[in-house]
Amino acid sequence: MIDEPYRWVEAISNRREYIENELATGSPTIGLSFSDGILLLTFGRDRRKIFEVYDRIAMGAIGHPGDIERLRMMAIELASTEGFTRSAADVSLRRMANYSFSPALKQAFEQIYGAPYLARILFTELGETPESDLFVRLDYDGAMHANSMRAGKSRENFGAIAGTRRGLEQVEGVLSRAKISNLQSALEAAIYAWGAGLYVAAEDHADAPEESVLKEFVKSRLAQYSVEAALLERGGATSHVAFVEVPESDLEVVLSKFR
Repeated sequence: MIDEPYRWVEAISNRREYIENELATGSPTIGLSFSDGILLLTFGRDRRKIFEVYDRIAMGAIGHPGDIERLRMMAIELASTEGFTRSAADVSLRRMANYSFSPALKQAFEQIYGAPYLARILFTELGETPESDLFVRLDYDGAMHANSMRAGKSRENFGAIAGTRRGLEQVEGVLSRAKISNLQSALEAAIYAWGAGLYVAAEDHADAPEESVLKEFVKSRLAQYSVEAALLERGGATSHVAFVEVPESDLEVVLSKFR
């Protein structure tokens, strides 16, 4: 029995390595805050990865389709129950992430005789102003990062998930330098960030590419991927529906620069 703790640690290490390998090829998902709302963007091949959760809450994910669907339904049920028992205004992404999602993911990951979630999630909650927008990244082991939960840390106007740590660093690097003024500039920055994340995920690309190389890389991938983009619109006083698909015409204006 003396070696039981070691076996557990070894099993957890093996499980982490397996999940990381499974997620490594995931297409980055980007969230960007600007005056008109929050843009969520990714590229995929055969399935949706961006979803509405509740009035002002949306999510994007990478990983196994079945696990993503289970987590999506969990999020909807949590938000809907909270909204029904209290009010829509009381539905809080911060509370959902801290007290429901993070513990559930951690428990599933550490129970080595059960199946973990093969997924990485980006949640976003629309605020009254860009300064109050919230992005929360949740990993398969319950680890959580948010753009506004750490004391002494400057607020980020974006959130992102990627298949690898190196890919995420490149995505965040592009987004941190981007100047966002409207939907078009947000779309362009998100596409460049997506390309940078996917570029360095390849084993033979150790460093971030120059802009011209990155543009050619994105262009070469457009034939393999289809874009998925949604917007949480801010200040829609005439409608309770915040989550809308980005119009094809707006997407084409930006995508044409890469073709």
